[in-house]
Amino acid sequence: MKRMPNIFHRRRSEAGKHAKKGRHQLILTAAAGVVIAAIIVIASVSRAQSTLALPMQWSNKNMVYTDTDQTAMRTPDAFTSGLCVGENSTTSSDITLQGNESGALFSLDDQKVLFSHDMYKKIYPASITKIMTAIVALKNGNMDDTVTINWQDVELESGSQVAGLAIGDQVTMSALLNGMLVHSSNDCAQAIARHVGGTMDNFVAMMNEELTELGCTGSHFTNPTGLHDSNHYTTVYDIYLMLNEALKYDTFVSIMQTSVYAMNITSASGESRTIQLDSTDHYLTGEETAPQNVTVLGGKTGTTSEAGSCLALVSQNAYGQYYISIIVGAETKAVLYEDMSNLLASIN
Repeated sequence: MKRMPNIFHRRRSEAGKHAKKGRHQLILTAAAGVVIAAIIVIASVSRAQSTLALPMQWSNKNMVYTDTDQTAMRTPDAFTSGLCVGENSTTSSDITLQGNESGALFSLDDQKVLFSHDMYKKIYPASITKIMTAIVALKNGNMDDTVTINWQDVELESGSQVAGLAIGDQVTMSALLNGMLVHSSNDCAQAIARHVGGTMDNFVAMMNEELTELGCTGSHFTNPTGLHDSNHYTTVYDIYLMLNEALKYDTFVSIMQTSVYAMNITSASGESRTIQLDSTDHYLTGEETAPQNVTVLGGKTGTTSEAGSCLALVSQNAYGQYYISIIVGAETKAVLYEDMSNLLASIN
């Protein structure tokens, strides 16, 4: 629109000037209203992000796997790109750990270590080992395969956590993976390892090769379950590297959020049965409550007398940001969840 000559403006009456001023005020008021409304909408979206359903849409490294694509392109900086790196111990006035626990809190969005205590110390991982078992299975196995359970899968030490599989049972790899990650079932882990590796020794070799590839320099595994062995060890930081890698797989991300899984089994006689398996994660089962404005998405538990009570989690704060939190070596589960909730309370 063409601007009016200046002479026209000099001849405006005071009334005209007041009218123009009033119109300007109305325009400014309307514009302010639009801005405020936009801020409210943006705030609402941010709050909604805290409960967004996974699978997660971000990648912290330059290598991404999917269930259907078993190959990946690795760039030269893939070992360091997007990874949190920090000191063995980074203190925080808001966070303390009890007893001989080791632990850390990682911000995946900022790629920072927010808290750490002995995160490079050698520890026993117990069933957190099964994160690596899952990675090797997803990378090398076919989730549609049917596995026939044999004696090697069910002969486990007394008191071992199991799904209740029997010799001759037929179960899909997908079901075994769910049973292993949701219920921490050792019979499922054994069957997965035997099927994918051909032999248990070969699968363990594959696990250690993957540890090396991920840069887990403080780890060595001797079995797919995490049952105690003095030569089966890791560090808190290496657990972070493993869980960070596992999040590249949509299947893992989906399973880790499952509170109850119904496993369908066909027995040797051809009869079908279903076993209900509850999660070992007390946040998912409702036995423990996460701090306000924190959403626990899932992860992996572990417990042996030598390792203590252990927990590695992926969580989300009120602004939709993602975190990995790890505590190992707690004296009891009660202490473990008390300290984990204290750790999670700091992410907002």
